[in-house]
Amino acid sequence: MHDWSSILAGRFIVFDGPDGSGKSTQLARFTAFCESHGTIPEVVRDPGGTPIGEAVRGVLLDPRYDEMGLRCEMLLYMASRAQLMAERIRPALAAGGFVLADRFISSTLAYQGTAGGLAPEEILAVGRVTTGGCEPDLVVIFDVDEKTATARLPAELDRMERKGEAFHRRVRQGYLAQADRDPEHHLVVDGTLDEDSVFAALIEGLGRRFGTAGDSSGPA
Repeated sequence: MHDWSSILAGRFIVFDGPDGSGKSTQLARFTAFCESHGTIPEVVRDPGGTPIGEAVRGVLLDPRYDEMGLRCEMLLYMASRAQLMAERIRPALAAGGFVLADRFISSTLAYQGTAGGLAPEEILAVGRVTTGGCEPDLVVIFDVDEKTATARLPAELDRMERKGEAFHRRVRQGYLAQADRDPEHHLVVDGTLDEDSVFAALIEGLGRRFGTAGDSSGPA
């Protein structure tokens, strides 16, 4: 058995991808995998993860606020993220823990950047203020085409999920562009496969990136 506890200690990994990519399912499964291998990750969601962040999340995803401007939207995501950094991410990393995040700045670059039209330089400039230079070791992108993703969405959609197929096609392109620009810090996993195959590819990819052979046996 590989020493995943040592492999993951002090690391900051983000799971990201389009709505309907299956990332939340894989995040729950990987959390159980970590726990079975002796590591209790600090699991956070972005936006949210703190009382202030959850209040901001409620505003961001509320379908009543269709008039929200793009820069307002981006800054609200960053505000929630700044609080998450202060309350949970930085303290966990300082203690040598493993942080596993459901979305991060990669989402803002894809949704408000590539799909929405904001320049990536603007987003990254605010992001540097938000994180104070604390960047993920790896962003795992669960890649899925927009038709497959749409079929997986719930019947009741939030404000971001309602933006339509063309928007979500650009979101996917945004994620893949990030991976192309910085392959060292991104891992792309085919999210169209069945759940077990996606998980096996995830574990194999993480093992390859962090210097150990993959072990896709799952939680003991």
